[in-house]
Amino acid sequence: VQLVESGGGLVQAGGSLRLSCVVSGRSLRNYGMGWFRQAPGKEREFVAASSRGGRSTSYGDSVKGRFTISRDDAKNTVYLQMNSLTPEDTAVYYCAADPVYMGYDIGRDRDACWGQGTQVTVSS
Repeated sequence: VQLVESGGGLVQAGGSLRLSCVVSGRSLRNYGMGWFRQAPGKEREFVAASSRGGRSTSYGDSVKGRFTISRDDAKNTVYLQMNSLTPEDTAVYYCAADPVYMGYDIGRDRDACWGQGTQVTVSS
């Protein structure tokens, strides 16, 4: 299974970006999907997760109400819509596919797969 993120870039505070993560090798339907981020000098932070089928979503406290995770299983793609961005959102964003765990535990399974990351930079 391979995951490839895209959509990162430089945006001004208050702006929006939409990240995409394309999964290849297996159907997205088999996985819970999540987004994480890591800023320089900081630990990896959970951002959002979507259960298989998208019936349930979870968000980190710092992004609730601003970010939305969605998935299109037909396109094998998961998205992260990011609104009202602040400089504190600056980080490398990673997507994860987990065959077992969902919600806040996503990414814990030994068979979880990760993308290479996409840089998001928010200027003040």
